[in-house]
This record gives sequence, C-alpha cells and structure tokens, in this order.
Amino acid sequence: MPDLISRSSGSFNCNVTIPSDKKSTMYEINAEGGTFSKSFTDFESLYERVKRHVPATIDKPPKKKFLLGESKLSEKRRAWIESLSNHLLNNELGNRHVQEFYAPLLVDKSENRIDLGPSEKRLFKPDDFDYLSVIGKGSFGKVYRVRQKKTSKIYAMKVLGKEHIKMRKEEKHVMAERNVLKSNINHPFLVSLHFSFQTRDKLYFVLDYVNGGELFTHLQREKHFSEQRSRFYAAEIACALGYLHEKNIIYRDLKPENVLLDRMGHVVMTDFGLCKEGIKLKDTTHTFCGTPEYLAPEVIQKKSYDRTVDWWCLGSVLYEMLFGLPPFYSKNQKEMYERILHHPLQISHLASQQSRDIITLLMQKDPTKRLGAKRDFEEIKEHPFFSCIDWVKLVRREIKPSYVPKIKNDADDSLVADEFRRLKPDLGSLMTKPGATYNETDTSFEGFTYIVPSTLEVN
Repeated sequence: MPDLISRSSGSFNCNVTIPSDKKSTMYEINAEGGTFSKSFTDFESLYERVKRHVPATIDKPPKKKFLLGESKLSEKRRAWIESLSNHLLNNELGNRHVQEFYAPLLVDKSENRIDLGPSEKRLFKPDDFDYLSVIGKGSFGKVYRVRQKKTSKIYAMKVLGKEHIKMRKEEKHVMAERNVLKSNINHPFLVSLHFSFQTRDKLYFVLDYVNGGELFTHLQREKHFSEQRSRFYAAEIACALGYLHEKNIIYRDLKPENVLLDRMGHVVMTDFGLCKEGIKLKDTTHTFCGTPEYLAPEVIQKKSYDRTVDWWCLGSVLYEMLFGLPPFYSKNQKEMYERILHHPLQISHLASQQSRDIITLLMQKDPTKRLGAKRDFEEIKEHPFFSCIDWVKLVRREIKPSYVPKIKNDADDSLVADEFRRLKPDLGSLMTKPGATYNETDTSFEGFTYIVPSTLEVN
C-alpha cells in the first residue's frame, strides 16, 4: 500500500482509502513514521473531543441514512476522515488529543521522539508573536489578539506586570489562574491555555482566541434575552461550573463580562484569577473577592463560604439575562450591599414560574438552603427549568445556539468592545529587549512557564 500521509515543507497531505475488506470497519493509514488502523467510531470519538477547534466547513461525522447505500456511505466517511485529518494534522498538533490519536504517524523512530512539524518545540518568548490589537484590559495588564509567527495561528495573549502583582500580593491568585487554565484543556465551555511564559518583568498567558463577543456586550445591545436563550447560556455556564467543582475549584467571579461566545454561539468562560483551588463539597474559604453586583451575602458579611457562592452568581447572571440588570443593582455600592443582605428578591411575574423558581432557589440568602448546597451541579440539572435540556448533547455542543455571532473568520475582532479596540499595543514594552533572558526561575512565580504536554519532545 502506498504512503497515505506524507510530509512536505513542514505540512501534511493526508489521503484516506476505503478499507479493502468491505466488511471491515477499520481505516488504515500509513506514512514513513509508522502505520495505524482506526475504526470510524474512533474518528467520531476524536471529533467529539476536538470539535470546538474544527471549522464549520468540515461537517459532522456522516451517519447512516435511509436509502443511502453502503458504498456511498463509505465514500462520504472516507472524504470526511480525509478533511478532518488534514485540518487537525496541519493546524492542531498542539492539541494533546490530536497528538495521541495520530502518534504513529508522528514518531521519528531514529530519535524516539514526536515530530511536531509546524508546532513549537521550545519555550516561547514575546518575539514569537505579532501583536495585532488590544481585546481586553484588567487591573494587572492587557489582553491582546496575537498571531504566532511560525504557525500563523491566532491566539489571545494575556500579559500581566509582575511588579504590580507583587505590590498587591496577588502572586497566589496568578498561580492559581495558571493551574486552573492548565486543567481546562478541551473542556467545551472553558477557555484553554496553550502556553505560558515569562520575562523578567511580565507574565504571558497564550489562550484560545474566542471572538463571538462578551455576553455583557450582547446583553447591553439587546437589553435582555428570551427565556430560551437565557436557559441555554445558563445551562452551558452551569456545566462549566460543575466541571470546576468536580476538580475542587470555586470560580468566584461569574459575571457577563467573563463569559464569551465562540464563533458558533456557545459559551466560553474566561478569567480564572479569582479561582480558589482545593475546595471540596463541604469545605469553606473566607477571602473577600468578586464583583460587587454578584457577591453572595455570606461573602459581603466576610463569613466563611463554600462552592454555593457560584450558584448564587449563576442566579444573578440568569436574572440579568432575563431582565437586563443584576437583581439588587444600585449605583451606590453601600446601598447595593444592603439590598443583597436584607431586601427580598423581586422577580417580575412576566417571567415563567420555572424561571422565577430556579432564580429564587439559587439566590437563597442562607447558603445551606441554596440550590446546589447538598448535591452541587446534580441539583441544578434536575430543576424543572432545565427539563428540556439534554445534558449529554449540551456538553457535546450538539444543541444548536439560537444566536450565532456575525463574524467573518477566526481572526475577526469586530465584536471586541470599542473601548479596547481604540487602544494600540505598546510594542516597546512587549518585545524583546537587548540581552534579555526568558523563563528563568522567579521564586514568586515558580512553575509558571508551561507548554501543552503534546508540544514537548517525548523521551
């Protein structure tokens, strides 16, 4: 059998043939690096794990249809596998699922290591990227839309100033953010970290570029969402929170500004700077942090609190999606805290009984009575408000969003807020300085430097 995958000028050209044994479900692929056989089911499973990185031009896996003959089905599947493999091998080699699946084609036996082709094999530095525009700004730095020079791939890069972080004694929060991001690889509703590196005075997170706009921006433009649309977003957010809770992480900063939409209209949560690690179901913590409009009563009172603060925030965001403002909003922060602590929750009777009920239960001022207090995410899923949600399909991103952002391509930044787009990247502060060294040990940020494991050489 001739080689079906060959390397040329640092790229893959993948061809797939229909199995010669018509009864076989295996598809054989070979190349100079090795051979492997996979069933169509294996390719379907791979697709489920990486589909957020697959362009819309590649269809879903072809299914059996009435009146569609076996030979036509096999041909459709062959073509689909070919398109999928070409995309993944040429664009997503930094993804560990792609790396593991296609490993027999990538192994260089003479050196017993993975040949990553166009992927990076070393630690990074600022000069490895073009800084295209500013897409966000925080207390410690900015977020940029960047293009990796070697691969031309677009990322979001969060750049933080070390001096400011140290002055405010926020080192632990930054390292917690890095640890949480590291654990998020390929979760459908959480932004993923690809690389992190540091210079003497800055920290760099290289993340998924998610360009469908902030939930906050869409909400400002449309004033409020329908119940169906609000339920969809709330369900995807709840899935992400449930995943973090399974890993004993409290998010603590859920708000519309921290929820992005991807190009298909699905939720992607970002900004993990206030996450708290190591919090099991009944464990508590006490740090006062979060955003005033969404703080749970126990946080304002500086009491110990548990993961149910995230469910309070979910109730607040759901309320805001339905009615346009957070439930206890006031321009006066002291008055807003007073309302959160002591005023009864007011919910319009124009809302459905199910939406009123779940918001009321999520926003119980007593955290022991709050929905999620006993069985966490399982209680959220079982509430009648979500009775029409197929949770298995939801986490597979098989439920079609009712709203799809209008963007031209994966690099489009037209839905970034104007206040950020007006800013220009300060290249002088970002780029390499003569004689500078990178990724050396900094005791305040020890272990910060990171590359997705699949981009490292295998010993």
